[in-house]
Amino acid sequence: MEQASEEELSSNLTTQPGSNGFLQKYPLGQPLERLDGADMRALLHAGHDWLASHYEIVNQLNVFPVPDGDTGTNMLLTIQSAWRSVGTQDGQSVAGVLKAAAEGALQGSRGNSGVIFSQILRGLSQGLQQKVHLSAEDLAAALRQAADAAYSSVPAPVEGTILTVIREISHAAERIVTTTRDLRAVFAHLVQAADQAVCRTPELLPLLKGAGVVDSGGKGLFYVLEGMQRALMGQLVAVVMAATATSAPPAKGNRSLPPPRWGFDVQFLLEQPKEIPAVIRQTLLTMGDSVLVEGDERLLKVHIHVFDPGVVLSYGVQLGFVTDVVVENMDDMAAQERVATAPPPSAPLPPSLAAELTNPAVGAIGLVAVAPGAGFAEVLRNLGVQAVVSGGQAMNPSTAELLEAVRTLPHQRIILLPNNSNILLAAQQAAQLLAGERQVVVVPSKTIPQGIAAVLAFNPAVEELTKLALHMQEHMGQIDTGEVTQAVRTAEFDGVTVEVGDFIGLHDGRLVTRGASVNEVVRALLEQMAADESELITLYFGDFISPHAAENLAEIVRSNYPESAVELAYGGQSHYHYILSTE
Repeated sequence: MEQASEEELSSNLTTQPGSNGFLQKYPLGQPLERLDGADMRALLHAGHDWLASHYEIVNQLNVFPVPDGDTGTNMLLTIQSAWRSVGTQDGQSVAGVLKAAAEGALQGSRGNSGVIFSQILRGLSQGLQQKVHLSAEDLAAALRQAADAAYSSVPAPVEGTILTVIREISHAAERIVTTTRDLRAVFAHLVQAADQAVCRTPELLPLLKGAGVVDSGGKGLFYVLEGMQRALMGQLVAVVMAATATSAPPAKGNRSLPPPRWGFDVQFLLEQPKEIPAVIRQTLLTMGDSVLVEGDERLLKVHIHVFDPGVVLSYGVQLGFVTDVVVENMDDMAAQERVATAPPPSAPLPPSLAAELTNPAVGAIGLVAVAPGAGFAEVLRNLGVQAVVSGGQAMNPSTAELLEAVRTLPHQRIILLPNNSNILLAAQQAAQLLAGERQVVVVPSKTIPQGIAAVLAFNPAVEELTKLALHMQEHMGQIDTGEVTQAVRTAEFDGVTVEVGDFIGLHDGRLVTRGASVNEVVRALLEQMAADESELITLYFGDFISPHAAENLAEIVRSNYPESAVELAYGGQSHYHYILSTE
């Protein structure tokens, strides 16, 4: 079904009861015992807008101090997809509105929290089938189904997450409806219960307590519910329409400008600098994040994310001769449709992968994989993956994007590789939606090196799909993954204390080391990964690392591990300077 434009959605909103509209329709002081379909549309809209006003707060509740918190963005895009689906429907019953919302959220869900939120809407929809109006008793029963649907959507449910919050909300609903039928009182009680449940999440999940944060998915659900409650009370619900990651951007000069969220990506070369790299790096850390200063006393490569590029460039001009300046508006880039580009010619594929190109995996079984950067996308295509979906940390693809990728292939049997733990649920949801249309098996790769290892184990001669998927999963289990990035806040995990601006290393998702330079962290991380026992070490460098700096690091690693094969490849990933693989 064709989606409504933002202009069409905005015109639809004017006909719905907003914050003041509810008071006109249902004056305060009078019991509010039922809501109709138009009211439900308005509540969904209010929940969307309130989350849109707070999603950055949710993003910042990242357990690890890495620059890729995206739970708020994922949940916002999920509920936005739900609202877009509602905007295409004419039905005025509560059941019809929630059915459309659930279908939209299911297609547009992103990240694990987004998928779980879509299942919450699905449970609400199932619990309110045939309902023209909503009563307090109906809401309580539907919330119980919503909680059950959320828990059943996760293979291994973990308490202290959004699952706990929706369960506590459903229990609160069952209690409150025994004392009142006033939906205003019911929603107020549910918001209080959600807030208390979110505040308790660190006590249930030690990882949250150690990071000093509450669960981000649960907090996102709280904001949605609070927005609904505020609308019922006639309180202001700020309207912030988020840009859709999948819609074509309007022409520049004739569009709604995206909010300043990411700032500018600034890169330049500095010849004959007047200061040493360490001093320059420390100064730049006071201006922005994702700071990289690599080189020597003759030539430095500088990279930084900053909201005012002029400040950085002025500083650079004072230090030396500035050339090769690149300034890109990341907010504008985020608003554009993601387009993969080829890796630079100076970054050839490593020999272990290039050898596989003579006989790429083809056959009766199709391969679909997610890639977090242009270089990784090229590697996967060259290894025989027929459909590559752009995505990774901070840019999780939606269920609909995964469905579209699968449907571009002629194969009836397909293996899907999410290559990220936060894309796994969306991949499994896509496979379920395709049941009866295609046979899709998800190989649960949680990192891109695992995904590449799984593709290398793909054997088109194995005709039984499940057997092949298990073989690929066994092979990827032999891979260790390391990630190097920069801390965005002070934190402590497992005895490792990091400060804002520190370079940090993660081993299979666990923070294990910190340092003052990228190269220092790579060396320490490889020690944690027992690289001296590995036959092959592969370094994938990110989109803001120069090939020259990457090659210098590879030479250092080769000298440190002379008994291992050390290979270098362009990954093109954002946020992470290097992704490492040992096997």
